[in-house]
Amino acid sequence: MDTAATRTRKYSVEGLVLYLAFELGNVEWKLGFSVGFGQRPRVRTIAVRDLEGLQREIELAKKRFGLPETAWVVSCYEAGRDGFWLHRYLVEAGVENLVVDSSSIEVNRRFRRAKTDRMDVAKLLDQLMRYERGEKKVWRVVRVPGVEAEDRRQFHRELEDLKAERTRHINRMKGLLAGQGVRLEIGSVFVEKLSAIRLWDGRPIPEGLRARLEREYKRLQFIQGQIRELEGQRVEAIRRSADPEVEKVRQLLRLKGIGLNSAWVNTMEFFSWREFRNAKEVGALAGLTPTPYQSGDSSRERGMSKAGNRHVRALAIEIAWGWLRYQPESELSRWYQRRFGDGSSRVRRIGIVALARKLLIALWRYLETGLIPQGAVLKTRLI
Repeated sequence: MDTAATRTRKYSVEGLVLYLAFELGNVEWKLGFSVGFGQRPRVRTIAVRDLEGLQREIELAKKRFGLPETAWVVSCYEAGRDGFWLHRYLVEAGVENLVVDSSSIEVNRRFRRAKTDRMDVAKLLDQLMRYERGEKKVWRVVRVPGVEAEDRRQFHRELEDLKAERTRHINRMKGLLAGQGVRLEIGSVFVEKLSAIRLWDGRPIPEGLRARLEREYKRLQFIQGQIRELEGQRVEAIRRSADPEVEKVRQLLRLKGIGLNSAWVNTMEFFSWREFRNAKEVGALAGLTPTPYQSGDSSRERGMSKAGNRHVRALAIEIAWGWLRYQPESELSRWYQRRFGDGSSRVRRIGIVALARKLLIALWRYLETGLIPQGAVLKTRLI
């Protein structure tokens, strides 16, 4: 078929829907348009974040496919660096948009396969149409949080980053000292002790190294000050805030074995904005679900999927160990001891993942219904 015939071809339109897929880049965006299967997609390129150009291309695509201006537009893009702002813009503009989990998208299993932005956008477009026609398992759609719910995450994520940065500074300083055969605790009198240290031959620490260590220590003090400030704000919020999200934090803190950081992160990342339909969804969102492998005579378990919220998953394991210590008479702790208590260290580590999943589900039920986990003990004071 020649080019002229292709341009004037009339496509059959089911429900007057325009499908749009995005391939988001750092410099430009690839847009793929279609109205159904069996046709070559209309692919266009616009500058990154060019919203006026996006609206113009949508209008041109409707004219190209013979759709009315009021035709419904369904779009999708992969979750990534651009976050959810584009989703909110599209919804505000009257577009039904899906944010897709990149790791759930089907790919060709050849060892080497061709990959271009044009091919990627065409693949997304094809899967979008399949999804809209009922193939709901073709990929996984990300649940987009509200603006307020997303903003509440910034507090504890900044605190996590600051603590990780503090650890990097301390390790760097210890490494520099170890390179000279010196071991020194990084405390409040670090600078004073630094000047008194002597190397193996009796000489003081070289001037350049000493100056670098002092600058590292100043940066460490600055970070520690920010950590103390944020932790103070969090304690004050728990004591005085009337927000329903903070009330859930206080509810979790009533359980012995649940600390301030665990209660805050679990609530803001997990329980304050998601509406779970069942226990399976709770475990799946944390990535605490099994991944069995069975083919012919081969059958094995490959561990938990880790396809979930990493902040909650890491804390869930930590809370599970603490639960065994502070809630030894609870039904969950007794279950763990019956199943894994007499096993090797490897077996106990495997079992703690199962306990973490059960405990996370129990905490969800506790927040939803007020039902305290069986045998659990409450604290006499929150903070």
